[in-house]
Order: sequence, then C-alpha cells, then structure tokens
Amino acid sequence: MTQTKPKIAFYWCASCGGCEEAVVDLAEEILDVVAAVDIVFWPVALDFKRRDVEQMADGSILATFLNGAIRTSEQEEMANLLRRKSKLLVAFGSCSHLGGIPGLANLFTRESILETVYFETPTTQNPNRVLPGTQSGNGNGELTLPSFSSRVRALDQVVEVDYYVPGCPPLPKIITRAVATLLGGHLPDKGSVLTPEEALCTECPRKDSKPEKIALKSFKRPQEILIDETQCLLAQGLLCMGPATRAGCEAPCIQGNMPCTGCCGAPGRVRDQGAKALSAIASLVDSRDEQEIDAVLASIPDPVGTFYRYSLPGSLLAH
Repeated sequence: MTQTKPKIAFYWCASCGGCEEAVVDLAEEILDVVAAVDIVFWPVALDFKRRDVEQMADGSILATFLNGAIRTSEQEEMANLLRRKSKLLVAFGSCSHLGGIPGLANLFTRESILETVYFETPTTQNPNRVLPGTQSGNGNGELTLPSFSSRVRALDQVVEVDYYVPGCPPLPKIITRAVATLLGGHLPDKGSVLTPEEALCTECPRKDSKPEKIALKSFKRPQEILIDETQCLLAQGLLCMGPATRAGCEAPCIQGNMPCTGCCGAPGRVRDQGAKALSAIASLVDSRDEQEIDAVLASIPDPVGTFYRYSLPGSLLAH
C-alpha cells in the first residue's frame, strides 16, 4: 500500500521575494524535500490557484510556510484561508515573523504613502490625482482589487502561528532543519522559533577578539572606515546587532565583513529587540558628560531603521 506523503504549501505576502529564492537556494537538497513531501500549493513556482486551496479539506495540509507581512485585504484573506487548511502554520522569514522591512512603513500614514507613490515620485505622471480604489468598472464588468490597510502586521497579529523560521531570508541550513523538525514527529513547543535562543555573539567567528570592556566616543558606518576583518565589529565602533539578535544563521554578514542587522529577531526571553539593542549600545558610550553622550548618540543614523529594521510592527513602540 502506497503511503501518502505529507502535504506542504508555500505562500508569499508583503515581502521582496527573497524567501521564495531561499527555498530554491536549497539546490539539490530541494530534491530531498520534494521526495519527502507533496507540495500542494506554491503559486510563485508552480501552477496553483486560490481555488485549489479552497477545495482542500480543512487541516489537510501538514504545514504552510508563509512569508511576508500582512498589508492588504487579499493577504489577510489568504493567511486566514491557509491557517484553516493547515495543521501547522509557519511564519517564514523576517517579514512574516516580525513585520520585516515593510513594517517600517508604519512610521507613516496610509494616506501619505499613497500620496508619495501616486503623486510625488519623479517618474509619476498623474495629473488627475487618481488613487486606486477597491472597485473598478467600464461597463463591461466590475473588477475588485485588494484594499491597502492602515498598517503592516506580522503574521501572528492576524492569525495564530505555530512556529517561526527567522531570517532575511532564512538560510538553506535553517530551512532544512525546520522541515526536518516538522516532519520528524517530535515537535517543539508551540510558538517556538526554530533556531537557538542564544544571542548571535555566541557563534560569531570574531567573539574571541571582543575586549572585556568596549568604550566608544563615536559610532561609524561601514563605508567610513577600513574594517579589520579579524576584530569584533562593535569594538571598531560599528553598529552590530549581534548582542540583540538570535543565533542560528552562523553569522554570514559578519563573515562577509559587515555588521549584523538583526534579521533573525530577538534572542529568547527578550521582549523587544530594539530596546535590547539600545541598551547594549548605550552601555558602550565612553562618557559621563550629558552633552558628549548626546553627541555620540547623534552619530547613529536613523535609530528606528537601525534598531527596529525588522521588528517595528510587533515592538513596544507599536503599542
């Protein structure tokens, strides 16, 4: 008797598409995944339609890996549909996990975003100042378009999420381990992030070069200095998010001589990644003079974009 393979699905909401590329980056390992499962929905790569999912029995999909934040009504509808059809819903990648870079749009109103896109960009020609609507027709039929909501939300702010696979995008090793975990039969606690809970500094290839005490008079951007490829980046005055970021990615950015930007989210037991990073960075300032401290902190460009680059929608700032 032929054993039915477990069914899995992939879907893409508000994100750049890098998470879809990450699945392809499994290279020959994707053949092992395909051999172990039946991919029943992956519209970016295979010819599936929404109606195919609607016709499935509730709970018939073992796991759906949904990447991207939720910004439009269509994305919210698909998140609810795939939640209903799946035993396990996995927030796949930083945008789904935390809100991601699209979540920085929450610094602006819905109206200001639409005005910028449709009226103010240099290449836009819109003399009648037309904005997209949810209904459009020319007498031959009506077209319904998704509505653009007032803010970006992480997946778990819309539907219940079982597990999280972090990263921008998740690395092939993280994806492979996550799939193996879900297929292995011994599931971790619900709500787990499927990477280690420790901070990235624990697996940083430069951790032995970090001095016992770091004291800084200013912070530098990568293009402003010649970065020493062997020394702790924080010790060189670079804003590395390693102390406030979850381990598991094996520090590819640091191996490429660039600071960690925090895409895997906060380590375990940390409520707010940005607040944790701010605390770590503030402790490095080598001054007790208020004006000098202000000058040092003023050298940090775009604090929200630096410390909450991936996590703004679910942060304490959002409440």
